[in-house]
Amino acid sequence: MPQYLTLLLDCPVVIAAIFITGIGGTFQYGFCVSVMTSPSAFIQELMNTTCLQRYRVSLQKWQVSLMWSFTVSIFCIGGLLGSLVAGSLISKFGRKKCLLLNNFVAIIGAVLMLLSQTAMSFEMIIAGRFLYGINSGVSLSAHTVYLTECAPKRLRGMVGVTIATFISLGKFCGQLLGISELLGTEERWPWLLGFNGFTALVQLLTLPFLPESPRFLLLDRGDRQSCEKALKRLWGNKDYSREVEEMLEEKTALQSIRSHSVMELIQNQRVRWQLLTIIVTFTTLQLCGINAVYFYSFDVFRAAGIQEHQLRYAALGTGLCELSTSVTCFMIIESTGKKVLLFRGYMGMSATLVLLTITLYLQSQLSWMPYCSMVLVFIFIFFFSSGPAGVTAPLPGDMFNQSFKSAAYTIACTLNWAGLFVLGMLFPILVEKLDYFCFLIFLFFCAICGLYVRFNVPETKNRTALEIAEEFKKMHCKSGKSQQKRSSEQTHDSITTYGTKL
Repeated sequence: MPQYLTLLLDCPVVIAAIFITGIGGTFQYGFCVSVMTSPSAFIQELMNTTCLQRYRVSLQKWQVSLMWSFTVSIFCIGGLLGSLVAGSLISKFGRKKCLLLNNFVAIIGAVLMLLSQTAMSFEMIIAGRFLYGINSGVSLSAHTVYLTECAPKRLRGMVGVTIATFISLGKFCGQLLGISELLGTEERWPWLLGFNGFTALVQLLTLPFLPESPRFLLLDRGDRQSCEKALKRLWGNKDYSREVEEMLEEKTALQSIRSHSVMELIQNQRVRWQLLTIIVTFTTLQLCGINAVYFYSFDVFRAAGIQEHQLRYAALGTGLCELSTSVTCFMIIESTGKKVLLFRGYMGMSATLVLLTITLYLQSQLSWMPYCSMVLVFIFIFFFSSGPAGVTAPLPGDMFNQSFKSAAYTIACTLNWAGLFVLGMLFPILVEKLDYFCFLIFLFFCAICGLYVRFNVPETKNRTALEIAEEFKKMHCKSGKSQQKRSSEQTHDSITTYGTKL
């Protein structure tokens, strides 16, 4: 661990890139996910007041709830749209320029949020949420690709974890700024919703000082001189001819191959195991039950005796737990490996979900059981943040070469947004019908993903995309050959038996 931290400290520009891309990248996504909880009552009141003044109609409770659900969910629609166009934007404009242009979308959305209360227009909030979704959809891909391509190969796993760390930081800041002592009041909530514009402005002013991705400059633009210059700025003034040669080997291998579309990636048999891995891990990331655990945490805290007005501060503890565990994952990933963290994380989450279902069932029968449930909530968040949350996001960049990378990130982000949208629509129904037994559904996804990673995915630490592809090939060709060998042995035995009987 100390040697990897020393290597990172020797690359101060990479450290600057982590913070600059993070604050205007995945931080936006995390902030938007958590920020709507605090001002929900004020926004619903604005909806009712606007309709009363404009149309002389007082909305019923179900109508307000429907409009509120649409306002929250349109963020996912914008995110899905952003993720679909992100691949082409990253390839056309480059990683750095794509991030820069994406900040203007967030700033326009922030202006709409700030003016919504003055203009008495809830439609401006809906439009702002949609623009925030587009911004988050693009930044999830662009931030991940840029950062993993700027990091040295030995530090790629450690740097990749910071992508999830900034999501956790965004969630925590959304919870923290939303308390009544800060921006969670009737007068200041537009500033809370407009905070994304401030972080976008910070990135807009600082990102121009960073170099473009070296891999993009060499493999997409064919500019070796600019690539070497960018490497020296990022990693220090040394000779990086070996790293450049590795990238050129990949370019030579892919010289006759253009960037593939999503459909071509799906149809390509050579990368089917990499694609299946992305589908399994990114689907499970949203369906692992983390949102359900956050939802039930308020009921658990109430049962443990925490007062109603203090629940928000207790929720801050869950956000802080996720953030601190993500930082811990950043410290250990290079020494542990991504495969191990994924497997342990999902298996730990599966066991915790079983125990949490039992404790919630017994909560009304035993007075001390709510405290067990409260501990299990934090244990579940620990396993999620120390493995799946930090490891999943960089996987497409690790497993696919340059020609498939944009399409792979498009598929991954589409699965992420579609899963978030479906969960948002179905989760209230699941809770109503199944109550805390809904955890058993999430247990299925966690267990399946954990076992899939254990038996079908190689370790990606300190390996290029071509080396990982070879490991996939060895792993699955070996199983295929062993099956073929077993079947030939069975055939031979049957022939021998037949000959003996004859």
